[in-house]
Parts: sequence; structure tokens; C-alpha cells
Amino acid sequence: MSVSDHSFPLFSRRCFLTATAALASTFPLRLTAQESGSSVDTALQQFSFDILSEEMRQLAEGPYQPAPEASGFISELDYDDYRLVRFRPDRQRWATETSTLTLAAFPMGWLFKEPVILYEVADGAATEMRFTTEDFEYLNDLAERIPPMTDMPGVAGFRLHHPLNRPDVMDELVAFVGASYFRALGRGSAYGLSARGLALNTASTSGEEFPRFSRFYMERGTGPGAITVYAAMQSPSVTGAYRFVFFPGATTTIEVTARLYFREDVEELGVAPLTSMYLYSEKNHTQFDDFRPKVHDSDGLYILRADGETIWRPLNNPPRLSGSYFAETAPRRFGLHQRDRDFESYQDTEANYHRRPSLDIEPIGDWGNGHVRLVEIPSELEANDNIVAYWVPEAPARAGDAREFAYRMHWGDLPVDPDAAIAHVETTRAGHGGVAGVELEAGLRKFVVDFRGGFLDRLGPDADIAPIVTIANGEMISTVLQRVPQNGVWRLFIDMRAGNDAVVELSAHLAGYDRKLTENWLYQWINAI
Repeated sequence: MSVSDHSFPLFSRRCFLTATAALASTFPLRLTAQESGSSVDTALQQFSFDILSEEMRQLAEGPYQPAPEASGFISELDYDDYRLVRFRPDRQRWATETSTLTLAAFPMGWLFKEPVILYEVADGAATEMRFTTEDFEYLNDLAERIPPMTDMPGVAGFRLHHPLNRPDVMDELVAFVGASYFRALGRGSAYGLSARGLALNTASTSGEEFPRFSRFYMERGTGPGAITVYAAMQSPSVTGAYRFVFFPGATTTIEVTARLYFREDVEELGVAPLTSMYLYSEKNHTQFDDFRPKVHDSDGLYILRADGETIWRPLNNPPRLSGSYFAETAPRRFGLHQRDRDFESYQDTEANYHRRPSLDIEPIGDWGNGHVRLVEIPSELEANDNIVAYWVPEAPARAGDAREFAYRMHWGDLPVDPDAAIAHVETTRAGHGGVAGVELEAGLRKFVVDFRGGFLDRLGPDADIAPIVTIANGEMISTVLQRVPQNGVWRLFIDMRAGNDAVVELSAHLAGYDRKLTENWLYQWINAI
């Protein structure tokens, strides 16, 4: 089998940028032999998820211990050097003629100076996976500065390969690197948005804290789960034990169990956090002088509520930091989606934004009351991850608490269900209010929402349906609904006005024949023009 090596595209964009902040505040769970610099003990260690959980619980009762950074040649590698270091394909772990899973490591250096330790688990015992300078290749003249056959104190992270798209090619399936960040792929996907193990105090006055996965334990499966990965998390405020069970496919599913132990109060706990990029689309393209019609990894927040209703919240690139809370009780799903899969919408032959995966979080069990929080950060560059979404439990996390959350992650295209009874939001546009091309009225803003699908598609232009529109902190001037004969969508026009610097919340759906015909369109607009 051949191996697709995406190690440098993985690091070439936001992974480096997010890691800059993340690694400034990351910490290991405990000092292993490699972390402490003492002789390495490769003896078997008894291992189970419960054993790891109990260890993390006990560590949360004591003071947090920061990791010593690597010294020597690793500490001297800068950005340009780091780009010249690659894991050697012939050193991948578990690579055999019949293997359907291999592992490659990311090197330490540059931003990644705290060691991450990897273990392999078999028959209830864990053995440390050792790495040396011989596992990596060093391009150009960098090789002259690297000592031969030297034990590495650890690695920066790892990636797993699996024949995801064709049986003779080992594609990347998932990559863990930087704090608790990781990214996975479904069939046909290209790397896009990221997930994290945990978010602490995101966009808060106290400053964000970035927990770190300091150890990973790999247990290869023989059944439907290709592999189970266990992780130890450490941070000043919390420790954690995580279990990830992987089911690769057209939609790759990861079953996650997170056990958290708090040594300090947390201002805001973010469970199952997602991180993405939204620069511009039809709503704000005029702010960017770019030949590409759209640039984003995700274009909307999707929420499937407990009662079966759905929310679609198009993403923004706001003029200032913006946060939205969506009150929910036991939601069925929430996630960041890339709905538009047409290359013509992006015209980017390198970034392949039309192939960026969507990601849904499906809670397992009753998560009770809480909020889905969406954070949107102003950005002028597509290199910046400026979108964050996560679950905020109603009960705050306090020192001494123990929490457990279980959920499934679904990575892939996640297309709209063609058999759904209700229509979905296909496109959101915005511009000056008034009559386009005839008379633009000062102070008005126009929003245009296209709905498609479900029962709505079977209705003619004279159907007895109406828009239900609400506006908070603004004045609605007019609404017009029409069926567009050229493409069959139902198009809703909303003209409204608001005061200077107002934060306006809009919602809309279509109704008729004693039923709701569409999902709920929600939008936030800041009048900073």
C-alpha cells in the first residue's frame, strides 16, 4: 500500500497559529522516564481506562506540575528548521502488507517543545513507543546539525493512516497535535475544521486556558472500531482521561468519553469544542478584494433540538468579537457545517474548500440544560481560525467536581437529508436595503434567505405560505416572499434598520397548512457600517 503524506499541509496553516497560543499554556500529566530525562523503563504497565481515570483524579487533588521543555537541538529548531523535519514513511508503526492502520509521529521543535509520550496497549498492558532521530528525515543542511541515533524525549503528536478512500492507499484518518487539538476526515474530505478535548474560559475576561494531551495510549481493534485511543489531559484547572473509538468511513465516527476532574473553579466550561474558519461568502464578499466567491471551512452552525426542530445559524466575520448563546435542553446534535459542496462556489484549486468536512456532535445520554455557544472573531486572513462552538453545561464547574461526558463525533460531508419533511436554508445574502438596482434607501439593510427542500418543493408559487420573522434590537421595514422560477427556491427578503453599533438578532421560518415548513434561520448582525 502507498501512504499519503500530509504532514506539512497539516501544519502549513492554522494548526501552527492555534498552537502558538495553545502551547504557551500547556502542561504534561506526569513525568515519564523520557520526560524527566532518566533512563527509560520499557517494562509493561498495567492499563485500563479506569486505571487512567483514577490516576487523573488523584493528580487533580494535588498542585499542577508544568512540564520541563526539551533542551539541546530540539529547543534550537525554529520555524524554517521545523518545516524541514519529516517522519520517515519506512518508520511508520504497524506497517505490514496486510495492515489497515499505521502510525506516524510529529517531531518536537519550534512551538512543540513539551514532550508527548505514546504507548501501545495490548492485553491490558501498555508499552512505551520509543522514537529516535533516526525516525525522522532532515532536509537540506539541517541534517548536519542533528546528532545521529539520539533518543527523542517524546514527540509533538501523531497521525493515523487508514485506507479511507481506496484499498491500496493509506490516507490520513486523524491527526492529534498541539494542546488538545485534533482533526479527522471522512471519505473524500480534505482537512478543515478542528476539534479539541476541552475549552476553558474561551473569549473571557480571565483569559483562555488550553489543556494539553500529554500521553496517548493506542489499542488496535479487531472489530468495527479500527482503533481506540486513550489520552491523559492536564491543565492548571483540570485533569482528564479521554477515550476515542474510531469508526472510519464515508462519515468517520469517533465515540468519545471524557472524564474530567477539577482542581480549580472554571469560569466557563466548553464541552466538545469545535474550531473553524469563516472569512467571507455572499453576505460579506464586498469587504474582500478576492477573485474567489467564498472562503470558509464552515458556513453555519447547525443545532438539532430535543423536539426535532432544527436551527441554522449562518456564520459571520464580525467587526468585533461576538458571542451567541443558544439555550437548549438535551440537544440531539450540534455542529459546524460546510453545506455548499460546489467547487464553482469557491474556485480554489489548492485549498479545496468544497471538500472541507462538516462535524456534528451527538450527545450520548441526557446532557440536561445548557447552551450551545458560538464565538465569532474578526479576521482579515483565512489563516486564522476565528470560529468556535461548544456546549456549556448549566451547572458551573467547581474545584473538586468530577464530570463525565460521552458523545459521538461525525466527520464528513453530512449532506442535508433529501427525504426531510422540512426545507433547509440554502443561502444567506445581505446588502443595502431598498429596491436593488432601482433605489437604495439610506439606513436600510437587506437580508435574503433561500429555502429549499421538503414539502416546500412541491408547492406552487401561489401556495398559501407566509414568513414568520422576528427582529430584536432593530426595526423591520418589510418582508417579501417569492418562489424563484429559475431554480425553484423560496426566497425571503427582509428589509430592516437599526441604530449605530446595534447588535441585531433576526429569526425567520416559513409556515403554512398548519405546519412549520422550514428550519429556523437565525442571524446576528452588528450595525458597524
